[in-house]
Amino acid sequence: MSQSTIQPAVVTRVLPDSIAEEIGFEAGDRLVSINGQRPRDLIDYQFLCADEELILEVVDRTGKAHTVELEKDYDEDLGLEFETALFDGLIQCNNRCPFCFIDQQPPGKRETLYLKDDDYRLSFLYGSYLTLTNLTPREWDRIAAMRLSPLFVSVHATEPEVRSRLLKNPRAGELLSHLAWFQEQRLQIHAQVVVCPGINDGSHLTRTLHDLARFHGGDVPTVASVAVVPVGLTRFRPREDELIPVSSAKAREVIDQVQPLQAEFRQRFGTTFAWLADEWFLIARRSLPTAADYETYPQLGNGVGSIRQFLTEFEDAATLLPTEVNPPRHYTWVVGNAVEHAFQPIVERFNAIHGLHVSLAALNSDYWGQEITVTGLLTGHDLRHHLHDRALGDGILLPTVMLKPNDSGDRQTWQFLDDQRVSEVSQTLDVPIHPVEGISGLIAACLQPEPEKNSETAPNRRLRPLSLETE
Repeated sequence: MSQSTIQPAVVTRVLPDSIAEEIGFEAGDRLVSINGQRPRDLIDYQFLCADEELILEVVDRTGKAHTVELEKDYDEDLGLEFETALFDGLIQCNNRCPFCFIDQQPPGKRETLYLKDDDYRLSFLYGSYLTLTNLTPREWDRIAAMRLSPLFVSVHATEPEVRSRLLKNPRAGELLSHLAWFQEQRLQIHAQVVVCPGINDGSHLTRTLHDLARFHGGDVPTVASVAVVPVGLTRFRPREDELIPVSSAKAREVIDQVQPLQAEFRQRFGTTFAWLADEWFLIARRSLPTAADYETYPQLGNGVGSIRQFLTEFEDAATLLPTEVNPPRHYTWVVGNAVEHAFQPIVERFNAIHGLHVSLAALNSDYWGQEITVTGLLTGHDLRHHLHDRALGDGILLPTVMLKPNDSGDRQTWQFLDDQRVSEVSQTLDVPIHPVEGISGLIAACLQPEPEKNSETAPNRRLRPLSLETE
Protein backbone atom coordinates (compact mmCIF):
# COMPACT_ATOMS: atom_id res chain seq x y z
CA MET A 1 0.00 0.00 0.00
CA SER A 2 1.51 3.28 -1.10
CA GLN A 3 1.89 5.93 1.58
CA SER A 4 0.32 8.40 -0.85
CA THR A 5 -3.01 6.55 -0.62
CA ILE A 6 -3.15 6.88 3.17
CA GLN A 7 -5.24 9.83 4.33
CA PRO A 8 -4.87 11.49 7.74
CA ALA A 9 -7.23 10.02 10.35
CA VAL A 10 -10.03 12.51 11.04
CA VAL A 11 -10.92 12.79 14.73
CA THR A 12 -14.66 12.73 15.46
CA ARG A 13 -14.56 12.48 19.25
CA VAL A 14 -12.12 13.04 22.09
CA LEU A 15 -12.92 10.95 25.15
CA PRO A 16 -13.32 12.88 28.43
CA ASP A 17 -10.39 12.77 30.87
CA SER A 18 -8.16 11.16 28.24
CA ILE A 19 -4.59 11.91 27.20
CA ALA A 20 -5.92 13.40 23.96
CA GLU A 21 -8.19 15.80 25.85
CA GLU A 22 -5.30 16.86 28.08
CA ILE A 23 -3.13 17.53 25.02
CA GLY A 24 -5.89 19.60 23.43
CA PHE A 25 -7.20 17.41 20.61
CA GLU A 26 -10.56 18.46 19.18
CA ALA A 27 -13.07 16.94 16.78
CA GLY A 28 -12.00 17.79 13.24
CA ASP A 29 -8.27 17.46 13.94
CA ARG A 30 -6.35 15.08 11.68
CA LEU A 31 -3.71 12.62 12.83
CA VAL A 32 -1.04 12.31 10.12
CA SER A 33 1.67 10.09 11.61
CA ILE A 34 2.83 8.33 14.79
CA ASN A 35 6.58 8.09 15.35
CA GLY A 36 7.12 8.88 11.70
CA GLN A 37 4.75 6.22 10.38
CA ARG A 38 1.41 6.96 8.76
CA PRO A 39 -1.19 4.49 10.06
CA ARG A 40 -3.21 2.93 7.27
CA ASP A 41 -6.05 1.87 9.59
CA LEU A 42 -7.18 1.54 13.19
CA ILE A 43 -5.06 -1.60 13.57
CA ASP A 44 -1.86 0.33 12.77
CA TYR A 45 -3.01 3.15 15.04
CA GLN A 46 -3.51 0.83 18.00
CA PHE A 47 -0.21 -0.96 17.33
CA LEU A 48 1.82 2.25 17.00
CA CYS A 49 0.20 3.86 20.05
CA ALA A 50 1.30 0.96 22.26
CA ASP A 51 4.74 2.59 22.66
CA GLU A 52 5.53 4.60 25.77
CA GLU A 53 7.04 7.53 23.86
CA LEU A 54 5.12 9.00 20.94
CA ILE A 55 5.73 11.76 18.43
CA LEU A 56 2.47 12.71 16.76
CA GLU A 57 2.17 14.73 13.57
CA VAL A 58 -1.19 16.49 13.66
CA VAL A 59 -3.07 18.99 11.48
CA ASP A 60 -5.64 20.83 13.56
CA ARG A 61 -9.13 21.76 12.43
CA THR A 62 -7.88 25.15 11.18
CA GLY A 63 -5.25 23.53 8.94
CA LYS A 64 -2.24 24.32 11.14
CA ALA A 65 0.40 21.57 11.50
CA HIS A 66 1.68 20.53 14.96
CA THR A 67 4.20 18.07 16.32
CA VAL A 68 3.24 16.63 19.71
CA GLU A 69 5.67 14.66 21.89
CA LEU A 70 4.36 12.70 24.86
CA GLU A 71 5.13 9.92 27.30
CA LYS A 72 2.54 7.51 28.61
CA ASP A 73 2.14 4.07 30.08
CA TYR A 74 2.55 1.16 27.71
CA ASP A 75 -0.74 0.28 25.97
CA GLU A 76 -2.50 3.31 27.52
CA ASP A 77 -5.11 4.56 25.05
CA LEU A 78 -4.96 8.13 23.76
CA GLY A 79 -8.73 8.52 23.82
CA LEU A 80 -9.41 9.34 20.15
CA GLU A 81 -12.24 8.16 17.94
CA PHE A 82 -12.07 8.51 14.16
CA GLU A 83 -14.38 9.05 11.23
CA THR A 84 -13.49 5.65 9.82
CA ALA A 85 -11.42 2.64 10.83
CA LEU A 86 -9.72 2.60 7.42
CA PHE A 87 -7.44 5.50 6.50
CA ASP A 88 -6.38 4.10 3.11
CA GLY A 89 -9.77 3.13 1.73
CA LEU A 90 -11.99 0.06 1.70
CA ILE A 91 -10.96 -3.23 0.12
CA GLN A 92 -13.86 -3.79 -2.26
CA CYS A 93 -15.50 -7.12 -2.97
CA ASN A 94 -14.86 -8.66 -6.39
CA ASN A 95 -17.43 -11.44 -6.05
CA ARG A 96 -20.93 -11.42 -7.54
CA CYS A 97 -22.86 -13.50 -5.03
CA PRO A 98 -26.53 -13.53 -6.10
CA PHE A 99 -27.65 -13.41 -2.45
CA CYS A 100 -25.52 -10.37 -1.58
CA PHE A 101 -27.78 -7.97 0.30
CA ILE A 102 -26.02 -4.96 -1.23
CA ASP A 103 -27.28 -6.00 -4.66
CA GLN A 104 -30.79 -6.60 -3.32
CA GLN A 105 -31.46 -2.95 -2.50
CA PRO A 106 -33.24 -0.29 -4.54
CA PRO A 107 -31.18 2.52 -6.09
CA GLY A 108 -31.09 6.08 -4.85
CA LYS A 109 -30.44 5.58 -1.14
CA ARG A 110 -27.50 6.82 0.95
CA GLU A 111 -24.13 5.98 -0.53
CA THR A 112 -22.87 3.86 2.36
CA LEU A 113 -25.60 1.27 1.74
CA TYR A 114 -23.93 0.27 -1.51
CA LEU A 115 -20.37 -0.26 -0.27
CA LYS A 116 -19.41 -3.87 -0.92
CA ASP A 117 -16.50 -4.56 1.37
CA ASP A 118 -14.40 -7.69 1.56
CA ASP A 119 -11.91 -6.22 4.01
CA TYR A 120 -10.08 -8.42 6.51
CA ARG A 121 -9.49 -5.40 8.76
CA LEU A 122 -13.21 -4.85 9.30
CA SER A 123 -13.50 -8.56 9.91
CA PHE A 124 -10.84 -8.44 12.62
CA LEU A 125 -12.09 -5.22 14.22
CA TYR A 126 -15.85 -5.66 14.00
CA GLY A 127 -16.62 -9.25 13.03
CA SER A 128 -17.84 -8.55 9.50
CA TYR A 129 -17.54 -11.43 7.07
CA LEU A 130 -15.12 -11.70 4.14
CA THR A 131 -14.52 -14.33 1.47
CA LEU A 132 -10.66 -14.29 1.35
CA THR A 133 -10.82 -13.98 -2.45
CA ASN A 134 -9.56 -10.38 -2.52
CA LEU A 135 -6.36 -10.70 -0.46
CA THR A 136 -3.01 -9.91 -2.05
CA PRO A 137 0.19 -11.65 -0.88
CA ARG A 138 1.08 -8.52 1.09
CA GLU A 139 -2.21 -8.65 3.00
CA TRP A 140 -1.75 -12.36 3.77
CA ASP A 141 1.71 -11.50 5.13
CA ARG A 142 0.27 -8.72 7.28
CA ILE A 143 -2.39 -11.01 8.74
CA ALA A 144 0.34 -13.44 9.76
CA ALA A 145 2.79 -10.82 11.03
CA MET A 146 0.22 -8.94 13.14
CA ARG A 147 -1.59 -12.11 14.26
CA LEU A 148 -4.97 -10.80 13.12
CA SER A 149 -7.14 -13.53 14.55
CA PRO A 150 -9.90 -14.53 14.58
CA LEU A 151 -11.28 -13.48 11.21
CA PHE A 152 -14.85 -14.15 10.09
CA VAL A 153 -15.13 -15.96 6.78
CA SER A 154 -18.08 -16.52 4.45
CA VAL A 155 -17.57 -20.13 3.38
CA HIS A 156 -20.97 -21.17 1.95
CA ALA A 157 -19.45 -24.33 0.46
CA THR A 158 -16.12 -26.13 0.56
CA GLU A 159 -16.47 -27.93 -2.78
CA PRO A 160 -14.57 -25.71 -5.25
CA GLU A 161 -17.14 -25.87 -8.03
CA VAL A 162 -20.07 -25.11 -5.70
CA ARG A 163 -18.34 -22.19 -3.98
CA SER A 164 -17.17 -20.75 -7.30
CA ARG A 165 -20.74 -21.00 -8.60
CA LEU A 166 -22.08 -19.16 -5.55
CA LEU A 167 -19.47 -16.39 -5.51
CA LYS A 168 -19.17 -16.29 -9.31
CA ASN A 169 -15.41 -16.10 -8.89
CA PRO A 170 -12.94 -18.87 -9.86
CA ARG A 171 -10.68 -17.90 -6.94
CA ALA A 172 -13.42 -18.94 -4.57
CA GLY A 173 -12.47 -22.56 -5.14
CA GLU A 174 -9.19 -22.07 -3.23
CA LEU A 175 -10.91 -22.05 0.16
CA LEU A 176 -9.50 -25.30 1.54
CA SER A 177 -5.94 -24.18 0.79
CA HIS A 178 -6.69 -20.91 2.57
CA LEU A 179 -7.89 -22.82 5.62
CA ALA A 180 -4.69 -24.89 5.52
CA TRP A 181 -2.74 -21.61 5.58
CA PHE A 182 -4.59 -20.46 8.70
CA GLN A 183 -3.84 -23.83 10.25
CA GLU A 184 -0.10 -23.49 9.51
CA GLN A 185 -0.08 -19.99 10.99
CA ARG A 186 -2.06 -21.12 14.07
CA LEU A 187 -4.66 -18.46 13.37
CA GLN A 188 -8.42 -18.88 13.72
CA ILE A 189 -11.58 -18.13 11.80
CA HIS A 190 -15.31 -18.24 12.50
CA ALA A 191 -17.21 -19.45 9.43
CA GLN A 192 -20.68 -18.89 8.05
CA VAL A 193 -22.64 -20.90 5.52
CA VAL A 194 -25.55 -19.14 3.84
CA VAL A 195 -27.79 -21.97 2.65
CA CYS A 196 -29.31 -21.42 -0.80
CA PRO A 197 -31.91 -24.12 -1.57
CA GLY A 198 -30.97 -26.22 -4.58
CA ILE A 199 -27.35 -25.04 -4.66
CA ASN A 200 -25.39 -25.69 -1.46
CA ASP A 201 -27.93 -27.53 0.66
CA GLY A 202 -28.49 -31.28 1.12
CA SER A 203 -25.35 -33.38 0.62
CA HIS A 204 -23.34 -30.25 -0.18
CA LEU A 205 -24.13 -28.82 3.27
CA THR A 206 -23.15 -32.06 4.98
CA ARG A 207 -19.89 -32.12 3.00
CA THR A 208 -19.16 -28.50 3.93
CA LEU A 209 -19.68 -29.03 7.66
CA HIS A 210 -17.56 -32.20 7.66
CA ASP A 211 -14.78 -30.44 5.73
CA LEU A 212 -14.79 -27.52 8.17
CA ALA A 213 -14.76 -29.93 11.11
CA ARG A 214 -11.43 -31.28 9.84
CA PHE A 215 -9.95 -27.92 10.84
CA HIS A 216 -11.42 -27.83 14.33
CA GLY A 217 -9.02 -30.14 16.16
CA GLY A 218 -5.94 -29.27 18.17
CA ASP A 219 -5.22 -26.78 20.94
CA VAL A 220 -5.86 -23.86 18.55
CA PRO A 221 -8.77 -24.92 16.32
CA THR A 222 -8.44 -23.27 12.93
CA VAL A 223 -12.21 -23.17 12.40
CA ALA A 224 -13.51 -22.20 15.81
CA SER A 225 -17.22 -22.31 14.92
CA VAL A 226 -19.67 -22.34 12.02
CA ALA A 227 -23.02 -20.58 11.63
CA VAL A 228 -25.58 -22.05 9.23
CA VAL A 229 -27.84 -19.23 8.01
CA PRO A 230 -30.84 -19.21 5.64
CA VAL A 231 -30.55 -17.05 2.53
CA GLY A 232 -32.49 -13.79 2.71
CA LEU A 233 -34.09 -12.47 -0.46
CA THR A 234 -35.77 -9.17 -1.31
CA ARG A 235 -38.04 -8.06 -4.14
CA PHE A 236 -35.21 -5.88 -5.50
CA ARG A 237 -32.86 -8.75 -6.32
CA PRO A 238 -31.89 -9.34 -9.96
CA ARG A 239 -34.56 -11.48 -11.59
CA GLU A 240 -32.06 -13.56 -13.50
CA ASP A 241 -30.67 -15.14 -10.32
CA GLU A 242 -31.28 -18.80 -9.51
CA LEU A 243 -32.26 -18.36 -5.87
CA ILE A 244 -35.46 -19.45 -4.17
CA PRO A 245 -36.55 -18.47 -0.65
CA VAL A 246 -36.41 -20.80 2.33
CA SER A 247 -39.82 -22.30 3.05
CA SER A 248 -41.07 -23.70 6.36
CA ALA A 249 -40.62 -27.20 4.97
CA LYS A 250 -37.05 -26.41 3.91
CA ALA A 251 -36.26 -24.96 7.33
CA ARG A 252 -37.49 -28.13 9.02
CA GLU A 253 -35.42 -30.21 6.60
CA VAL A 254 -32.22 -28.27 7.38
CA ILE A 255 -32.81 -28.47 11.14
CA ASP A 256 -33.36 -32.23 10.91
CA GLN A 257 -30.21 -32.54 8.79
CA VAL A 258 -27.89 -30.43 10.96
CA GLN A 259 -28.95 -31.52 14.44
CA PRO A 260 -27.53 -35.08 14.07
CA LEU A 261 -24.28 -33.53 12.84
CA GLN A 262 -24.25 -31.30 15.92
CA ALA A 263 -24.57 -34.41 18.10
CA GLU A 264 -21.67 -35.97 16.21
CA PHE A 265 -19.51 -32.87 16.75
CA ARG A 266 -20.36 -32.72 20.46
CA GLN A 267 -19.19 -36.31 20.81
CA ARG A 268 -15.98 -35.64 18.86
CA PHE A 269 -15.07 -32.17 20.13
CA GLY A 270 -17.11 -31.52 23.24
CA THR A 271 -18.83 -28.60 21.50
CA THR A 272 -21.69 -28.19 19.03
CA PHE A 273 -19.25 -26.48 16.62
CA ALA A 274 -21.85 -25.88 13.85
CA TRP A 275 -24.77 -23.68 14.89
CA LEU A 276 -28.16 -23.05 13.34
CA ALA A 277 -29.25 -19.43 13.13
CA ASP A 278 -32.42 -18.54 15.03
CA GLU A 279 -34.23 -17.89 11.75
CA TRP A 280 -34.37 -21.61 10.93
CA PHE A 281 -36.48 -22.28 14.02
CA LEU A 282 -38.64 -19.21 13.46
CA ILE A 283 -39.35 -20.10 9.83
CA ALA A 284 -39.96 -23.75 10.75
CA ARG A 285 -42.26 -22.71 13.63
CA ARG A 286 -40.20 -24.77 16.04
CA SER A 287 -39.09 -23.98 19.57
CA LEU A 288 -35.69 -22.35 20.02
CA PRO A 289 -32.90 -24.32 21.71
CA THR A 290 -32.28 -23.64 25.39
CA ALA A 291 -29.72 -21.13 26.62
CA ALA A 292 -27.39 -23.97 27.62
CA ASP A 293 -27.45 -25.30 24.05
CA TYR A 294 -25.69 -22.15 22.83
CA GLU A 295 -22.71 -22.66 25.15
CA THR A 296 -20.77 -19.35 25.04
CA TYR A 297 -22.77 -17.92 22.09
CA PRO A 298 -19.79 -18.02 19.67
CA GLN A 299 -21.91 -16.95 16.68
CA LEU A 300 -24.13 -14.38 18.36
CA GLY A 301 -23.35 -11.74 15.73
CA ASN A 302 -24.75 -14.09 13.10
CA GLY A 303 -28.12 -14.36 14.79
CA VAL A 304 -27.29 -17.63 16.53
CA GLY A 305 -28.88 -17.51 19.97
CA SER A 306 -29.63 -13.79 20.01
CA ILE A 307 -33.33 -14.34 20.66
CA ARG A 308 -32.70 -16.89 23.39
CA GLN A 309 -30.20 -14.53 25.01
CA PHE A 310 -32.75 -11.69 24.83
CA LEU A 311 -35.40 -13.87 26.49
CA THR A 312 -32.97 -15.01 29.17
CA GLU A 313 -31.93 -11.46 29.98
CA PHE A 314 -35.56 -10.44 30.25
CA GLU A 315 -36.33 -13.33 32.60
CA ASP A 316 -33.49 -12.19 34.87
CA ALA A 317 -34.59 -8.55 34.81
CA ALA A 318 -38.30 -9.36 35.15
CA THR A 319 -37.85 -10.46 38.75
CA LEU A 320 -37.34 -6.77 39.62
CA LEU A 321 -40.33 -5.37 37.73
CA PRO A 322 -42.93 -3.48 39.78
CA THR A 323 -46.49 -4.66 40.23
CA GLU A 324 -47.95 -1.32 39.17
CA VAL A 325 -47.10 1.84 37.23
CA ASN A 326 -48.77 5.21 37.56
CA PRO A 327 -50.06 6.96 35.57
CA PRO A 328 -51.29 4.18 33.27
CA ARG A 329 -49.71 3.98 29.83
CA HIS A 330 -50.05 2.01 26.61
CA TYR A 331 -47.16 1.36 24.23
CA THR A 332 -46.83 -0.40 20.89
CA TRP A 333 -43.67 -2.49 20.62
CA VAL A 334 -42.59 -2.95 16.98
CA VAL A 335 -40.69 -6.12 16.02
CA GLY A 336 -40.29 -8.34 12.97
CA ASN A 337 -42.97 -10.98 12.62
CA ALA A 338 -40.32 -13.70 12.78
CA VAL A 339 -40.17 -13.25 16.57
CA GLU A 340 -43.89 -12.80 17.23
CA HIS A 341 -44.37 -16.15 18.96
CA ALA A 342 -41.03 -16.04 20.80
CA PHE A 343 -41.73 -12.62 22.34
CA GLN A 344 -45.27 -13.29 23.53
CA PRO A 345 -44.07 -14.23 27.07
CA ILE A 346 -42.42 -10.80 27.37
CA VAL A 347 -45.62 -9.03 26.36
CA GLU A 348 -47.65 -11.11 28.81
CA ARG A 349 -45.24 -10.29 31.64
CA PHE A 350 -45.42 -6.56 30.89
CA ASN A 351 -49.20 -6.67 30.76
CA ALA A 352 -49.32 -8.30 34.18
CA ILE A 353 -48.15 -4.93 35.58
CA HIS A 354 -51.19 -2.94 36.63
CA GLY A 355 -51.42 0.28 34.62
CA LEU A 356 -49.13 -0.92 31.79
CA HIS A 357 -50.32 -2.26 28.46
CA VAL A 358 -47.90 -3.28 25.70
CA SER A 359 -49.24 -4.23 22.29
CA LEU A 360 -46.93 -6.23 20.05
CA ALA A 361 -46.84 -5.03 16.44
CA ALA A 362 -45.14 -7.94 14.66
CA LEU A 363 -44.59 -6.78 11.09
CA ASN A 364 -43.36 -8.28 7.87
CA SER A 365 -41.48 -6.04 5.47
CA ASP A 366 -43.57 -4.70 2.62
CA TYR A 367 -40.53 -2.65 1.62
CA TRP A 368 -38.29 -5.68 1.04
CA GLY A 369 -41.17 -7.91 -0.08
CA GLN A 370 -40.59 -10.51 2.64
CA GLU A 371 -43.29 -12.62 4.26
CA ILE A 372 -41.08 -13.42 7.26
CA THR A 373 -38.93 -10.55 8.50
CA VAL A 374 -36.33 -10.18 11.24
CA THR A 375 -36.60 -7.04 13.31
CA GLY A 376 -33.42 -5.41 12.02
CA LEU A 377 -34.74 -5.23 8.45
CA LEU A 378 -37.91 -3.26 9.16
CA THR A 379 -37.93 0.19 7.57
CA GLY A 380 -39.71 3.48 7.99
CA HIS A 381 -41.89 2.53 5.04
CA ASP A 382 -42.95 -0.64 6.87
CA LEU A 383 -44.01 1.26 9.99
CA ARG A 384 -46.03 3.70 7.93
CA HIS A 385 -47.55 0.94 5.81
CA HIS A 386 -48.65 -1.28 8.70
CA LEU A 387 -49.37 1.19 11.51
CA HIS A 388 -51.06 4.17 9.84
CA ASP A 389 -54.58 3.05 10.83
CA ARG A 390 -53.74 1.37 14.13
CA ALA A 391 -54.28 2.71 17.65
CA LEU A 392 -50.69 3.09 18.88
CA GLY A 393 -51.30 4.36 22.41
CA ASP A 394 -48.82 6.68 24.09
CA GLY A 395 -45.87 5.80 21.88
CA ILE A 396 -43.95 3.26 19.83
CA LEU A 397 -41.09 1.26 21.33
CA LEU A 398 -38.60 0.86 18.49
CA PRO A 399 -35.58 -1.50 18.74
CA THR A 400 -32.43 0.34 17.72
CA VAL A 401 -31.31 -2.61 15.56
CA MET A 402 -33.52 -1.07 12.85
CA LEU A 403 -31.59 2.19 12.88
CA LYS A 404 -28.34 3.66 11.61
CA PRO A 405 -26.85 6.07 14.17
CA ASN A 406 -25.25 9.34 13.18
CA ASP A 407 -23.04 11.82 14.99
CA SER A 408 -26.06 13.46 16.61
CA GLY A 409 -27.03 12.29 20.07
CA ASP A 410 -30.69 12.74 19.11
CA ARG A 411 -32.01 9.33 18.15
CA GLN A 412 -34.94 10.93 16.35
CA THR A 413 -32.52 11.84 13.54
CA TRP A 414 -31.30 8.24 13.14
CA GLN A 415 -32.20 6.57 9.85
CA PHE A 416 -33.92 3.35 8.86
CA LEU A 417 -32.51 1.23 6.03
CA ASP A 418 -34.75 3.11 3.59
CA ASP A 419 -33.22 6.46 4.66
CA GLN A 420 -36.34 7.65 6.50
CA ARG A 421 -35.70 9.33 9.84
CA VAL A 422 -37.37 8.39 13.09
CA SER A 423 -38.73 11.93 13.47
CA GLU A 424 -40.33 11.77 10.01
CA VAL A 425 -42.09 8.50 10.74
CA SER A 426 -43.15 9.80 14.16
CA GLN A 427 -44.71 12.85 12.56
CA THR A 428 -46.55 10.78 9.93
CA LEU A 429 -47.98 8.38 12.51
CA ASP A 430 -48.67 11.24 14.94
CA VAL A 431 -47.16 9.41 17.91
CA PRO A 432 -43.88 9.65 19.82
CA ILE A 433 -41.30 7.00 18.90
CA HIS A 434 -38.89 5.81 21.58
CA PRO A 435 -35.79 4.02 20.21
CA VAL A 436 -34.86 1.39 22.82
CA GLU A 437 -31.67 -0.61 23.06
CA GLY A 438 -31.70 -4.07 24.54
CA ILE A 439 -33.64 -5.30 27.54
CA SER A 440 -32.63 -2.43 29.80
CA GLY A 441 -33.82 0.13 27.27
CA LEU A 442 -37.11 -1.69 26.70
CA ILE A 443 -37.88 -1.96 30.41
CA ALA A 444 -36.83 1.60 31.15
CA ALA A 445 -39.07 2.95 28.40
CA CYS A 446 -42.05 1.04 29.81
CA LEU A 447 -41.40 2.23 33.36
CA GLN A 448 -40.54 5.87 32.72
CA PRO A 449 -42.45 8.20 35.06
CA GLU A 450 -45.07 9.22 32.53
CA PRO A 451 -45.79 8.84 28.83
CA GLU A 452 -44.22 11.52 26.64
CA LYS A 453 -47.15 13.00 24.75
CA ASN A 454 -46.81 15.40 21.82
CA SER A 455 -43.04 15.18 21.91
CA GLU A 456 -42.06 14.10 18.44
CA THR A 457 -38.44 15.10 18.67
CA ALA A 458 -37.58 14.33 22.29
CA PRO A 459 -35.00 11.54 22.58
CA ASN A 460 -35.97 8.51 24.59
CA ARG A 461 -35.44 8.97 28.34
CA ARG A 462 -33.93 5.87 29.87
CA LEU A 463 -34.13 5.15 33.56
CA ARG A 464 -30.92 3.52 34.69
CA PRO A 465 -31.55 1.84 38.06
CA LEU A 466 -28.67 -0.56 38.65
CA SER A 467 -31.07 -3.38 39.36
CA LEU A 468 -32.38 -3.23 35.79
CA GLU A 469 -29.09 -2.89 33.93
CA THR A 470 -28.32 -5.98 31.88
CA GLU A 471 -26.03 -4.49 29.23
